[in-house]
Amino acid sequence: MTIISDLINLNLSDVTDKVIAEYVWIGGSGLDLRSKARTLPEPVNDPSKLPKWNYDGSSTGQAPGQDSEVILCPQAIFRDPFRRGENILVMCDAYTPAGEPIPTNKRHGAAQIFNNPEVAAEEPWYGIEQEYTLMQKEVNWPVGWPVGGYPGPQGPYYCGVGADKAFARDVVDSHYKACLYAGINISGVNGEVMPAQWEFQVGPAVGITAGDQLWIARYILERITEAAGVRLSLDPKPVTGDWNGAGAHTNYSTKSMRNDGGYEVIKTAIEKLGKRHSEHIAAYGEGNERRLTGKHETANIKTFLWGVANRGASVRVGRDTEKEGKGYFEDRRPASNMDPYVVTSMIAETTILWKP
Repeated sequence: MTIISDLINLNLSDVTDKVIAEYVWIGGSGLDLRSKARTLPEPVNDPSKLPKWNYDGSSTGQAPGQDSEVILCPQAIFRDPFRRGENILVMCDAYTPAGEPIPTNKRHGAAQIFNNPEVAAEEPWYGIEQEYTLMQKEVNWPVGWPVGGYPGPQGPYYCGVGADKAFARDVVDSHYKACLYAGINISGVNGEVMPAQWEFQVGPAVGITAGDQLWIARYILERITEAAGVRLSLDPKPVTGDWNGAGAHTNYSTKSMRNDGGYEVIKTAIEKLGKRHSEHIAAYGEGNERRLTGKHETANIKTFLWGVANRGASVRVGRDTEKEGKGYFEDRRPASNMDPYVVTSMIAETTILWKP
């Protein structure tokens, strides 16, 4: 064991009550994750007991240089799989010194929707299927692919096994276990249709916690790819041509949908989603038009259609839901780079609060 790895694995609890809290937030692009650490005098398991902090917003594209202070408000705590022990990861959102949410703070608006009594009473559940692509660090090309060339056509890679089918499984499995350690309700992983593309699923998670958990899962994945020397891409169509894109299919149900007679509630909700299709598409991820072409298991971005067991639909209802007359549905439109705070709260607002 080298000196550095020995020090990284030091167990602080042997010598001190102090712990390290890694504050995590979303940067100015709305997709870039930032973090910095601070020492706490003792373990903390309630975000309301954590101190607020600040950062230089002019360096993240979130504030002008002459008034650059942005305030971090802790919102959710997770165990730190990197430092371990009592150390924690803290999901934060960002505010001006006057207490106003900054424009890139999408969590604040989502929390307002989820705190609405009508929405809270329906206990919205989410299961998000996060697809992503692992890229070679030095070139913008998937891992395992010959530089400037292509592997064999799609077919053997989905849930594939073998060195010629599954690339960087060590990264994927490390992420899986790290998320479980952190306390994220990650429900599974699998290889996707395009080689070097993978998926993990977060959920079921209720309300705002779905966004918190997905963002921290993304953060953990960024840290692992950093250590592994590969690059994480959430581009909805990382390789042009006859290759599948990357999405973030969002499974959704309310208490009324899960109860007897829920299938009628589901159909009404889907009808409302169809009427606001263009609004949802505008909020479902940049570059999504390159993915939603009507090919590669997608519906065309300009149309809205739903069906039972139809993976080429905008919204898919499972066979079990149809059979049992209750359950959930899957919105297949969100892109891999979507903001889960935006998507989850928008689905709830449209299906529960919006009156056509």
